[in-house]
Amino acid sequence: MRVLALRLLLLLLPAAVASGTSLVLRTDCPPSFETTDGGRCRFVSLYQFYSADAGQGGLRVPLPPLRDGFTAQQADLGRYLFFDPLLSSDRQLSCAHCHHPDLGFADGLPTSIGRGGRGVGASRMGGAPLRRAAPSLWNVGFLSRLFWDGRAASLEEQALGPLFSPQEMANTPVDLASSLSANAQYRRLFALAFARPEADPITVREIAAALAAFESTLVSLNSRYDRYAHGDPQALDEQEIRGYNVFRGFVARCSQCHVPPLFASSDVAVVGAPPVPSTPYDLGAAGILDHRTLRGAFKVPTLRNIARTAPYFQAGQFATLEEVVDFYNAPRGHAAPAGMDLEIHWQVHMQHPELSRADAADLVAFLKTLSDESLRPAIPRAVPSGLPVVPPLTNLTARNP
Repeated sequence: MRVLALRLLLLLLPAAVASGTSLVLRTDCPPSFETTDGGRCRFVSLYQFYSADAGQGGLRVPLPPLRDGFTAQQADLGRYLFFDPLLSSDRQLSCAHCHHPDLGFADGLPTSIGRGGRGVGASRMGGAPLRRAAPSLWNVGFLSRLFWDGRAASLEEQALGPLFSPQEMANTPVDLASSLSANAQYRRLFALAFARPEADPITVREIAAALAAFESTLVSLNSRYDRYAHGDPQALDEQEIRGYNVFRGFVARCSQCHVPPLFASSDVAVVGAPPVPSTPYDLGAAGILDHRTLRGAFKVPTLRNIARTAPYFQAGQFATLEEVVDFYNAPRGHAAPAGMDLEIHWQVHMQHPELSRADAADLVAFLKTLSDESLRPAIPRAVPSGLPVVPPLTNLTARNP
């Protein structure tokens, strides 16, 4: 009997700890955001002072607008929600399970694992594998099209997709709002973040707004490349500079799709990605809008922190950056299944880059200069539900509040 009582106590301990801890919301805007007179957070960057034409691979190119204008409290509330498994139907899966800070806000898997899965990253098992990989969330606040197939036009729309997908977090709008409203801590925090009475019920619209506010703070613009772009000639070595010239050069033209300084795009592109064995060929954006030119089209992913987000492509077809470069260095369409009738987008620019092995090595070296996690938010020690929070996977996350 004592053993059974002890086991029950251990099971209830996380909730008991959380219920006795009054969580607070930060009142200061995240790094790289300034507080306006109206109490909103506004993004500030040197890139906003530049005026070069975008799309040409130049160094001092302005950024597209960032989705800012939230309050510090809304962003911090979104952080708690992002790490809280209460958002899933089985109370096992949080947003951070598929977008872990230590894995470049991806999950390190070829394709993610949805409802019923256990663990994080490579240790995640059980549950059904999903069709596509979890894309990195770095700099998503700058994008106007989200998901691999580009079906979402806002961060709010993107956030609600996994929450209500039967294959992913499998929640419903009514159950999600009810479970959060039943939590006294969340009622208090939502009232603070949205400046309304605590007695008001929590809405799905507020949940999406808080998640969007948090995801807008995931900014990565302080890499060695950025130091070089802002005028430090010593920030890159000779090989990396050669790689940058390959990246933006007339032969490879990587910068035409992965546009600096985001090294991303809201566009979709058909590159002739190889198929995944034993699965139907993924038609990408054509599954949303049935048009021949969109067959096999996927949103151009960011190259920011690309060294942290292997494997690559929409279903993890390539394990290394070297394999990705080799794919693009081969004749266009070489990996696509015969008879798919794909309109490869790069055919307008080039037939076959034919980069030398030295060029390819230089290009990979340059891509690794895009790493920067200096503004990575801390994983909270506890969330309002009291459920377990995903643990840090490396020693890099030693900044928990």
